[in-house]
Amino acid sequence: MSTDTPGIDPLLALRAPQDPACDVFLTGTVFLDIIFTGLDSAPVRGTESWARGMGSSPGGVANMATALARLGLHTSLAAAFGDDHYGEYCWDALEQGEGIDLSMSRTVPGWHSPVTVSMAYEGERTMVSHGHEAPAPAALPGQAGTGPTETAPTETAPTAAPDPAFPQCPPRARAAIASLVPGRGEPWVATAARHGALIFADVGWDETGRWDLDALPDLAHCEAFLPNAEEAMRYTRTDCPRAAAHALAERVPLAVVTLGAEGAYAVDGRTGTAAQVPAIEVEALDPTGAGDVFVAGFVTGTLADWPLADRLAFAGLTAALSVQEFGGSLSAPGWAEIAAWWQRIRTLDDQDPTALERYAFLEELLPTTARAWPLRRAVPTIGFRQ
Repeated sequence: MSTDTPGIDPLLALRAPQDPACDVFLTGTVFLDIIFTGLDSAPVRGTESWARGMGSSPGGVANMATALARLGLHTSLAAAFGDDHYGEYCWDALEQGEGIDLSMSRTVPGWHSPVTVSMAYEGERTMVSHGHEAPAPAALPGQAGTGPTETAPTETAPTAAPDPAFPQCPPRARAAIASLVPGRGEPWVATAARHGALIFADVGWDETGRWDLDALPDLAHCEAFLPNAEEAMRYTRTDCPRAAAHALAERVPLAVVTLGAEGAYAVDGRTGTAAQVPAIEVEALDPTGAGDVFVAGFVTGTLADWPLADRLAFAGLTAALSVQEFGGSLSAPGWAEIAAWWQRIRTLDDQDPTALERYAFLEELLPTTARAWPLRRAVPTIGFRQ
């Protein structure tokens, strides 16, 4: 856990007594992630492969929640947790270890935690997941760790991605993060937007093959839409990520298209301002959760009212730092890790001074002390007894 991260509040100068207590609300499925790293190649059928590294951590929506909390945002998560040891570990890791508000979450008796096993090699990852849909609650969750008695699914039930049965009345928040699904709208998104939350959304692969923006009803409520380049081009029927971003900016105030090794490109539909920031070159150990960390960084910069280019640079930096450690949620950087990078990068002889200027805005935010480099954040087991 990042228990040594200084308590930096990026929104301190903007806070007022009438503001909501929650900075960011999100909901989704929490998985127990078991990540194997240090594999030289993909496992071969009929053989046993030994990994040089292994990490266990809360995954799924927990990746995003942890990244937000470590950047100093007051984060509220609504999710279902199994009442097995995995669920207990994930709950404690998020609530006690990261300070995430789980008052909207619930523990489901007799429901086992969804699990993902991820193998990282050659800069990519291969994942195998298992889980059952969480039973719908009889009433909205009211207190952390409690919930109505529900009937657990049998082991012969379909193994579709579990759904936490999120609340229809989310807490008042500055922002909320949603994952858009073609053909499906979530009532809580409209409610959150109506109550003043800025909605940030990503989207997954469209299995229907239609790639129709009109099939994403919650897009109308979004402040920012953050697809990757392939998704953006398919949805806009363009052959250039930048053209796709401009097309998307006609539908949402902020269109952000991630470009992989080329960084990210964004367009502010209100002003017409566009910005592109190149990716930071790093040696990637495990890309798990890097996209979630990018979104968390961009949300932080937006709520802090930074210029568009600074938001992109910060999002890309946090994502780059995350891939240098294994584990999705455990690899999310805090301000101490960002400060360590900034102090180190300026001591290297081969750095382009012009490129370093891109991150000069961090000077006023970063702590005066930083962690030693290289960074080590993840705990490689389910948990040690204190």
